[in-house]
Amino acid sequence: MWHNFKYDFLVCLRSKDVILWMLLFPVFLGTVFHIAFGNINASNAFEAVPVAVVMESENAAFRTVMDEITAGEEPLFTVTYADREQAMKLLEENEISGIMFVDDSVKVSVSGLTSGTVINVKKTIVKSFAEQYNSTAAIIEDTMKTDISKLPSVIEALSEQVSCNEQLPLTDGNTDNMLGYFYNLIAMVGLLGSNLGVYMTVDNQANLSPLGARRCCAPRRKIASMTSALLARFAAETICVSVSLTYLIFVLGIDFGTKIPFVYLAGILGGFLGTSFGFFVGSIGTKDGDTKSAICIAASLTCCFFSGLMINTMKGMVDTVAPWFNEINPAAVISDAFYCLNIYDDYERFTTKIITMLIMTVVFCLGGFLLTRRRRYASL
Repeated sequence: MWHNFKYDFLVCLRSKDVILWMLLFPVFLGTVFHIAFGNINASNAFEAVPVAVVMESENAAFRTVMDEITAGEEPLFTVTYADREQAMKLLEENEISGIMFVDDSVKVSVSGLTSGTVINVKKTIVKSFAEQYNSTAAIIEDTMKTDISKLPSVIEALSEQVSCNEQLPLTDGNTDNMLGYFYNLIAMVGLLGSNLGVYMTVDNQANLSPLGARRCCAPRRKIASMTSALLARFAAETICVSVSLTYLIFVLGIDFGTKIPFVYLAGILGGFLGTSFGFFVGSIGTKDGDTKSAICIAASLTCCFFSGLMINTMKGMVDTVAPWFNEINPAAVISDAFYCLNIYDDYERFTTKIITMLIMTVVFCLGGFLLTRRRRYASL
């Protein structure tokens, strides 16, 4: 059995299909995802709003406020002090998002801008700042006229950011929805292991390949031969999944959470599930290996599609229409295992996904063995 395992394992590692689709392709696709989604995250970062300030009269308080909000690593505004003519020219050329005319109060002009979501947000920020500044200045001025002794407490109260709602994170994990693409990428690697299972069956059935005919004539128990071949495929799939995870986590720096050993466990069990699925499909009927492989690839990619590999919102859409499908979709189960590890503090949901993968693996393996046992041939 060890002899069979050794050479079946070497055959798997030397297979061009394994090297291309289960080692090189996930690395390439993961790199593409990282580059594409990294740019998206960078583009979503807040940028300081460019404004022009026209000082129609000197206002020391306003200058102090502007110095505060334009300092630091994440300033609210980038300010250009100019006269009215220069400021209007900058606004017409869309070099700034608005003009602040400063006298006893602050007036804003944002006309002349082209439409667009980002630009409209910047216009709103400029207007909101001017309104808040004017209301705060009015309160301070009124306090100075009525009771100047209350001025320190009023300034302190105005300096505090009052919020009726407190934002409390539901989890310490990374909730970036772009991570779903990487979860499903590992699920795809696991399910593509079905090719290994298919050709394992073809190589052990006399009516499907010459190698299968020779093995059936060999003086050894078929159950031992099939078991060693299946274990060799499990070992090869473990290497492929581990390489993909290692590249994503330690080279690209993708955040799979802090429970890294369990991440590898989920990925490896996903690989076992994919291989056993191929073993089951390969045991059905008398079609050649290429046909069965095509069926497995089509089924695997379909499962990955509904799990969110191509469109990250697909799994949520499926959940609203047919939630039961996500519970039996192998790709969804594998990706959900990674999600549960990253998001939840306990292991209850993760354990449920692991048990589901184990049950599916056992069912596919038993089905494959039952379909191939005691198969007799009229001639070889």
